[in-house]
Amino acid sequence: MPSTTPTAPRRPRAAVAMKPEAATAVLTPRALAALAEVCSLAPLPVLDDLTTERARAALADAELLITGWGCPPIDEAVLAAAPWLRAVVHTAGSVRGHVTEACWQRGIEVSSAAAANALPVAEYTVAMILLSGKRVLERARDYRTERRRDDWLRTSPEVGNYGRTVGILSASLIGRRVIELLRPYDLRVLLHDPYVSEEDAAELGVRQVGLAELFAQSDVVSVHTPLLPATHGLVSRELLTSMRPDGVLINTSRGAVVDQDALTDVLRQHRIRAILDVTDPDALPSAHPLWECDNALITPHLAGSQGNEWQRLADLAVHEIGRWAAGDGFAHPVRRERLAFLA
Repeated sequence: MPSTTPTAPRRPRAAVAMKPEAATAVLTPRALAALAEVCSLAPLPVLDDLTTERARAALADAELLITGWGCPPIDEAVLAAAPWLRAVVHTAGSVRGHVTEACWQRGIEVSSAAAANALPVAEYTVAMILLSGKRVLERARDYRTERRRDDWLRTSPEVGNYGRTVGILSASLIGRRVIELLRPYDLRVLLHDPYVSEEDAAELGVRQVGLAELFAQSDVVSVHTPLLPATHGLVSRELLTSMRPDGVLINTSRGAVVDQDALTDVLRQHRIRAILDVTDPDALPSAHPLWECDNALITPHLAGSQGNEWQRLADLAVHEIGRWAAGDGFAHPVRRERLAFLA
């Protein structure tokens, strides 16, 4: 009588390509053990140069490439050495740095952990929206300086989060997650995204507005648009000066989306406040005048996955490989036609 025991999915042969520091952070012993259950891993250490003899040996029979920060470009020469390669699973966000046109031409399937990385960025953003509404950072600084409490019954009516207007610039993966996390709060949320219809915005629970209206009507504007040629310097001097007095600009996207010289001028005039997890360049020169703006909070690009949040990236990769090996396809595919809209 034939057996009714289900057959376990075949484990595809896989190699790992990323810089060693990324592998140490993301591919913990727990993550490696989980990966070993869904694929047959080539011997470590990871590949950070795809042109070496060891890399060619690993690529020769690899069906799947697990990539991460610092993965070299997977170009025609690499693909020539990897005749069985059919898929790339990226343990970080953007695949622009290593998935080349040659990959798309061959029909390589691509998955990204961008959805997993979006959550901590959205959490950071929501935290900063709420903290800025209560002016927590400024009031804590004053408290430390004066060592006495102010009269809380005389708190300005401008302080607080009840009924504040939050503007979301771009319904990107992160922008949409921010909108989702803001739903429990008594906030009015506006959105500007030229690729989102009013009907789609209504489904998100927000109101779609023009770019100028977003900046003029919002107490807080949070930037989530990817850096593309069309979005370089998108947040202009005109938009910044149109913001409400004491308005807050939050940028967790890319520094170059904002006209940084204009932002510095507006901050030095104490017209608005800013919370910047990214700048242009990302490592801001020590003498840059932004450092001297006490109405700017600058954090070292920490909103994305760090520490124990890296495990979420590895968990998503394991899940994706398991689906792919079972023939179910990726839950988080990267589509070639969407590349123009991705970071």
